[in-house]
Amino acid sequence: MRFVVAFLGAIVVGLSGCASDPQLEAGRSAAVQVATDLPAPDQTGMSVDLSNYRLGPLDQIKVEVFGAPELTREGEIDAAGNFAMPLVGSVAAGGKTPGEVAALITGQLQGRYLKNPQVSVNVLKAKGQTFTVDGAVKMPGQYPIVGRMSLQQAVAMARGADVSANLGNVVIFRTVNAKKMAALFNLKDIRAGRLEDPAVYGNDIIVVGESATRRLFNDITRSLPLLGTFVPVL
Repeated sequence: MRFVVAFLGAIVVGLSGCASDPQLEAGRSAAVQVATDLPAPDQTGMSVDLSNYRLGPLDQIKVEVFGAPELTREGEIDAAGNFAMPLVGSVAAGGKTPGEVAALITGQLQGRYLKNPQVSVNVLKAKGQTFTVDGAVKMPGQYPIVGRMSLQQAVAMARGADVSANLGNVVIFRTVNAKKMAALFNLKDIRAGRLEDPAVYGNDIIVVGESATRRLFNDITRSLPLLGTFVPVL
């Protein structure tokens, strides 16, 4: 995922440059609208209501049947879009909403096994709901949205910032009302409780900035052959 930094690098530098107070100044980029308070994305950019979410492979769901705890199943939808249930067998969940899957299971249980089954299907992890973390983190990549996510939690899912990170230069890129927007955050102040921890949504791209001084120091220390041995530094 390092290519995201290369692609957005100029924008990140521009954001950090206009954050001297360290508030962002709007309108510095034609490609990205800069905001001091980044709003939630528009409805077309993400699946906010998981009750209407269309299930797909690798999504994790939990199926519960009221009064029949032995039928409760929690697991992942397979690559073919099927979910295995006791008594019912393989359920074609791919492309259906949780309510539609619940109705399908209800129809297969009713009469044959239960008189009036009440089935609920809840989404535990929606693979389609993902965000990207890149930059100076230990494990950049795409991660699923799990419940309500914050910036601290998102960075933690990427195994945290690495030693070269500049925690005062963390940018969230987001699409709001069909416009690309970005906001700069100071993760150190958020961790200390001096700033509010912002929410992270599906399709967000988080870029943790890198300190040039720390990067240079790390490159130098990796090149030293032995402790206590002086070598020329070019």
